[in-house]
Amino acid sequence: MQIRILKNSEISFLKEMLYEAIFIPEGMQKPPKSIINDQSLAHYYENWGKDIYDIALVIEIDGEFIGAIWGRKFLIKEKGYGFFDEDTPEISMAIKNEYRSKCLGTKLIEEVIEIYKDLGVKALSLSVDKQNLAYKLYVKQGFSIFSETETSVSMIKYLS
Repeated sequence: MQIRILKNSEISFLKEMLYEAIFIPEGMQKPPKSIINDQSLAHYYENWGKDIYDIALVIEIDGEFIGAIWGRKFLIKEKGYGFFDEDTPEISMAIKNEYRSKCLGTKLIEEVIEIYKDLGVKALSLSVDKQNLAYKLYVKQGFSIFSETETSVSMIKYLS
């Protein structure tokens, strides 16, 4: 297993993981893959690498990508679902189904936190559905709720 920075030539995997990151409750039908082209989601990957805060890590096992974590800063006018402020990168994560619950998400979070700390970032934010098993992982990693809807929470973790 190797965790490494995603190359610009591998952006298609980031799009694949963005689709995987969309939480669909059990029994509900997944939306078409084209949903990631909607502006509400496309801004999570469009113009990737535009600044030093566009960070994406992948987990690779035997040459196969099995998961990713990525983050970027947003302006208030283009804010994401877990937007806190313009200085706080919002992260997203997805791992292929067959590799979940194997502590890989923990490793990805720890790695991305170290990279953002080295860049002087003070906090990271995210959004997660309350039914998503990843919610418990984020709490365990020190993220706390700063806003909430009926179905999801936005969370923040201070890094200093």
